[in-house]
Amino acid sequence: MQLSRRTLLAAGGATVSGVLTAGAARAAEAEHAAQDAEMDFDGLLARAEALLTGGAFDPSDPDFAAGVAALDGTAKGLWDTLDRSAGRTALWTDLAPLTAPGNFGQSYTRLRTLATAWATPGTSLSGSAEAADAVVSALRFTYDTAYHPAARESGNWWFWEIGAPRALMDTCVLLRGRLTAGDLADHLAVVDRFCPDADRRTNSPTLSETGANRTDKAVIVALRGLLGKDATKVASARDALSDVRDAGRNSLFRLTNSGDGFYEDGSFVQHDVVAYTGSYGTVLLGGAAYLLSLLAGSPWAVADPKVSVMYDAVERSFAPVIFDGLMMDAVRGRAVSRERAGDHRDGAAAVAAILLLASGAPADRADRWRALAKGWLTRNRTTPFATLVTLPQLALAKAVLNDPDTPAEARTTGSFVFADMDRVVHRRPGWAFTLSLSSKRISAYEAGNGENLHGWYTGDGMTYLYEGDSLGQFNDGFWPTVDPYRLPGTTVDTRERADLGTGGGTSTYRPANAVAGGAVLDGRHTAAAMEVAGAEGSTLRTRKAWFLLDNAVVALGSGITASDGRTVETVVENRSLGANGRHRLLVDGVPQPVEQGRAAAFDRARWAHLDGTGGYVFPGTTALRTLREQRTGTWRSVNTGADTGGSTDPVTRRYVTLWVDHGISPTDAGYAYVLLPGASAAATAVWAHSQPVRIVANDATAQAVEDRRTGLTAVHFWGAGSAAGITSSGPATVLVRRRGAHVSVAVADPGRTQTVVSVGLPYRVRSVASSDDTVILAPGPRPVLTVAVGGSRGHTHRAELVR
Repeated sequence: MQLSRRTLLAAGGATVSGVLTAGAARAAEAEHAAQDAEMDFDGLLARAEALLTGGAFDPSDPDFAAGVAALDGTAKGLWDTLDRSAGRTALWTDLAPLTAPGNFGQSYTRLRTLATAWATPGTSLSGSAEAADAVVSALRFTYDTAYHPAARESGNWWFWEIGAPRALMDTCVLLRGRLTAGDLADHLAVVDRFCPDADRRTNSPTLSETGANRTDKAVIVALRGLLGKDATKVASARDALSDVRDAGRNSLFRLTNSGDGFYEDGSFVQHDVVAYTGSYGTVLLGGAAYLLSLLAGSPWAVADPKVSVMYDAVERSFAPVIFDGLMMDAVRGRAVSRERAGDHRDGAAAVAAILLLASGAPADRADRWRALAKGWLTRNRTTPFATLVTLPQLALAKAVLNDPDTPAEARTTGSFVFADMDRVVHRRPGWAFTLSLSSKRISAYEAGNGENLHGWYTGDGMTYLYEGDSLGQFNDGFWPTVDPYRLPGTTVDTRERADLGTGGGTSTYRPANAVAGGAVLDGRHTAAAMEVAGAEGSTLRTRKAWFLLDNAVVALGSGITASDGRTVETVVENRSLGANGRHRLLVDGVPQPVEQGRAAAFDRARWAHLDGTGGYVFPGTTALRTLREQRTGTWRSVNTGADTGGSTDPVTRRYVTLWVDHGISPTDAGYAYVLLPGASAAATAVWAHSQPVRIVANDATAQAVEDRRTGLTAVHFWGAGSAAGITSSGPATVLVRRRGAHVSVAVADPGRTQTVVSVGLPYRVRSVASSDDTVILAPGPRPVLTVAVGGSRGHTHRAELVR
């Protein structure tokens, strides 16, 4: 099997992956047919090259021309600064000494960029013998100086076992015709030393690799096998995906109920306790898609039928957290602090991975994913996909965009409670709202290796509002400029905090609270709650609840108590206005001054409105504080990582902040506000007057609302009690919706402390139309539902009843 570059990617925008994969349904047949065939390493290496360069494409196509120009600009800058002298001590002056893991790791990444430009038609380095020789020489120099089998791991293990070997193997694929046999043997030997297989951590052989790390290593081992014409290595890379070595215990194609991996509810966890769909999850998806595509139709094609778990993850795990092509920050972990990542770039990586996976997936799934991707691609005009991705990824996107038979799918709508990673996502046609929670099971933040230095409150109920007309809110210098003590949705004391994660390695913080999560009804409405327990050094305690409705989010807080002598605040909003924003703020219909540094206090505010965002209603009035300020920070202040550290260039953005001041050392304080995304000022004023959603309870027993428009009552019970006529025998989240003779009920135990919860309803119910096996009804004028919540890990139990 020899595939030419033109076969791999036909001119005119055909996708590389469409040629590269034969389809999952034929994988087993292809493997069987190839058993006696000659192992075609060269053909797969050509395929690997095409996955790096995009193969052949039409240079007159404006999109490809722009991509080539971008690659050329980056490569030219690296070429001009590459030290090619005989007496050099490093390859680039800013990456000295070369022996530091972060420096040789990044040096290999830069050399891969140069090699890619050399192998890509249309760049100034394309086909240049001088460039090829210089990169080959630089590889030899790096081997001799820093990264060789006799070296001992120091610093961050990732550079030694994943970052450096992956970039090295990619570069060897591109320059394989220029490397001497001796050079190639040395480069393969260093990979054999630091990444001999995908199953184990080399510097800790008893530690099995999981999740994205396993995928990354499988790709490295596969490329090493192809370059060394070692069939055993390639087979071991394929088998690592399914964890054949350990009978599938760490298979990437299995659902887990603890630790790293994909969960049945769509959650993805890495590092045991971190919600990481948008970072490690994307890496895993991209690596799996890469290997499925690379090895398709070969003797090592992936034939594990459980690959369907990866297919399921596209719509179950990724689609809910991708908004118009960007990846929600609530699932990006410490990556939010990376200047060169950003929600749009990580979103583009996920979209590209989904499109590559689609090239070999069953047709019905692939068609749905391409329609989703087309919707994402066409709606994101803030940061176009073509400016974020490689040429092969661009080819995948163009094939979808140019296909008249692929519709552009509308935005995903619905409510999603990811109980296994303490995240909640609520999506309406024009906006999305995300909750970042934490508990003794899922960390409030991850920091380390100099990353995410100010992530203290990102898991304390931070809220993210995404609007279709404003996709730059969290991507445009938000993290280095936002006040990290006033993240939207959080209740915090005002003590000064020390930087996180300044040492080597990564660490997480899990609070002591059990409750974090909620229940979802009909995939449309959600009630969620979190008990906030202040970190060490704070006595703050509060009970928070959110009710996610058709056009509103109701946020309630109760029992806010602290005894540390510091002010406690609940942040209603902290909205970036960009570099020069002068968005109008109204409080009770009165325009507020727009000069920077303007602070104001309103003792009995009823509503507020911020242009470009929406409305805020304060039932029963609230003592509201507002601040319009211009803030300057640097990416370096939030990330000093060896390969991700930000620049020291000042970044300035304007903000409008709304908050409730609970005073010094409050006792049993509370708050209530309603967010109306996208609402006009007039609509906000009408809502404040009519109050179509009524707050029924907000105390130590329960927090509850009634939405009279939809017949919905939603309650979070902190203990046994009654609210809005609904009773519960213990802690639980309950939603009940009446529609004529039909009653829908959803129940969850987000604290995971109960075995059985009994829920009483305030009106007659005659029978059950349908229900989960865990729900039993005792009908009558005061019916009782007995729900076996034990062992369900906070997931929702449902019943449809007949009155």
